[in-house]
Amino acid sequence: MIAPVYSASPERYESMDYRRCGRSGIQLPLLSLGLWHNFGSHKPFEEVKAMACRAFDSGICHFDLANNYGPEYGTAEENFGHLMSSVFKPYRDELFISSKAGWDMWPGPYGNWGSRKYLMASLEQSLKRMNIDYVDIFYSHRYDPATPVEETMQALVDIVRQGKALYVGLSRYPKEQAAKAYKYLAEHDVPCLLYQDRYNIIDRRPQDQGLIDLSYGEGVGFISGGSGISGMYNLSRDYLVYIIVNLAQLDAIADIIIIDTGAGISSAVMEFLVASGEIILVTTPEPTSITDSYSLLKALNQSPRFSRENTKVKVVS
Repeated sequence: MIAPVYSASPERYESMDYRRCGRSGIQLPLLSLGLWHNFGSHKPFEEVKAMACRAFDSGICHFDLANNYGPEYGTAEENFGHLMSSVFKPYRDELFISSKAGWDMWPGPYGNWGSRKYLMASLEQSLKRMNIDYVDIFYSHRYDPATPVEETMQALVDIVRQGKALYVGLSRYPKEQAAKAYKYLAEHDVPCLLYQDRYNIIDRRPQDQGLIDLSYGEGVGFISGGSGISGMYNLSRDYLVYIIVNLAQLDAIADIIIIDTGAGISSAVMEFLVASGEIILVTTPEPTSITDSYSLLKALNQSPRFSRENTKVKVVS
C-alpha cells in the first residue's frame, strides 16, 4: 500500500503564539519540538513521522536537533533527513531547523568539544544526514575550556559566511565566557541569535547565574531546553512534594511556586515557563503529548496563574 502524501493543516498558524528572538527578525513558536531522545534508531519511522507532522500541523515550525541526538548518535538527524525527503521538502522555507556540536560524536581528539575542525566537520555531516543545504541556526553546544573562545566563535562566523547556517547560537556557556562570545560575534557582524540551556521550574541556574539577564541585555533570545515537560511528565503529586520539601530544606528553590490542580506536573512546568517569557522546547514520546502540550498552551494563555512576581515556594492543593 502506498502511503498517502502529507499535506499540512491549512490552520497550522492560527492558534500558535510566536515570540521574537532577542533583537532579530526571527519569531519562533512558543512551543518547539526537540528531537533529543525520541526520534532516533529505536523508533519506527512511522512514529517519528506522526510526531513531526502532528507538531507542524499545530504550528510548531521549529525542530531542534544536534549531531549526537538519537539514540544512536546521528540517528535523529538521519530520521529528520528522511522526513525532509518524504514529507517536509515542500515546506522547507516554513521550517526553522537547528543543529549543534560540542559533545562527543566520534572517537579521537577531533570528535568533541569546540575546535574549528570539529564544528565544521560536524556540521558537514549533519547537513548530509538531514538532506538539507543549510541549517537555520547552528550552536556551539558547550563551552570548551581548552579551546580559545575566539577560535570557536570564528568557526561560527565562517559557517554563516559560507551559507551553511543563517544564525548561530550558544549553549551551556559560563556567564563570563558567554559575554566574551557575544562580543566577538557582534564585532564580526554575526550576532548570536539564541542562548539555550536547561531551565525549568526546579532548575533555574541560568537565571540565578545571570545568564538570562546577560543574554537579554545583549539582544540574544533565550530558549529553554530540558524544560522538564518530558522528564517530569509522570511525577505523582506525592513525589513532587517530596522533591520540593527536600530542595527547600537545602534553600535551593526560594522562588518557585507549585500549583497542584490535578492536571499534573506538565501543567505547572509549562505554566511557569510561559509566564517567564521563554520559548519552550519539549521532547515527547508520542504524538498525543504534542497535542496535549499544544492544548495546554492555549488554555494557559487564556487564564494565566504564574507571573514573574508570584514566585514564592508554595504547594496549593
